[in-house]
Amino acid sequence: MNTELKWPGFVLRCAAVYNLLWGAWVILFPNHLFDWTGIDRPNYPGIWQCVGMIVGVYGIGYWIAASDFRRHWPIVLVGFLGKIFGPIGFVQSAVTGALPWSWGWTIVTNDLIWWLPFAAILYQAFKDNTDPLRGEKDMWSLEEANRRSIASNGQSLLEMSRERKVLVVFLRHAGCTFCRETLDELSKRRSEWTSKGIQPVVVHMGTADEGVAMMKRFGLADVPNLSDPDCRLFRAYHLPRGTWRQLFGWRVWKEGFRTALIKGYGFGSLAGDGFQLSGAFLIRDGQILSAAPSKDAADSCPWKPLLAQESA
Repeated sequence: MNTELKWPGFVLRCAAVYNLLWGAWVILFPNHLFDWTGIDRPNYPGIWQCVGMIVGVYGIGYWIAASDFRRHWPIVLVGFLGKIFGPIGFVQSAVTGALPWSWGWTIVTNDLIWWLPFAAILYQAFKDNTDPLRGEKDMWSLEEANRRSIASNGQSLLEMSRERKVLVVFLRHAGCTFCRETLDELSKRRSEWTSKGIQPVVVHMGTADEGVAMMKRFGLADVPNLSDPDCRLFRAYHLPRGTWRQLFGWRVWKEGFRTALIKGYGFGSLAGDGFQLSGAFLIRDGQILSAAPSKDAADSCPWKPLLAQESA
């Protein structure tokens, strides 16, 4: 988790200052906006001043949230929802003639310009708060990870890699259509890795039982699998969580449509860290001989180049 992320705090403090100033303006000068937009002053300006008070109180909330947006994300969510529903109500009032369209400038500054930054803050808070290793300082080294990670055959990665070369294939979450393609392709190319004396090991984020069932489904029941729900092994091999573009970029959507619907691998429910990227590594005696981290979520079979190198 990037604990040094500064921009969310800056955005929320800007929002806090804006709300406090706007709220104070409406409380102190409740008729200004009505006069500027050419509509009648309200009969009960105190009601409009209450609106200014509510907006100002939001400013206090944003200032508090700026100190730790990951912890105080509900404040940001409530503010974001208000900035969504406010424009909807305005459009309805403007269409019926209850408010002039000139009031739309208030909607722009109060709501619309904050949509993107608030959505980005909520996305980042969700991503950070769902990190399986959030706040964890005791990270495994590569040697420790290989020694402590025990596969379904009862051997550790270190033990298996002392006997032969091991192709460690990291999957994304179990419902990922690209991971289904990875396993299917691994099964189809069994003769290739068998002839080279390479032992594949599949690392996933499900339970041990889920891993066994998954491997059977793709005809890989005899291939060791390793459950890593906390993603400690992923991090020991320096496989990162994806950026927005790596997870939701155009290539991911395009390849996802082709893989899921045209190739027929379908979709599944999320099981594991949906932000985690995959990859493949060829190891021997606990040391990495070659690495192929995935470029994005659609990079479904990064292990293929590793096998090709072995035949060169």
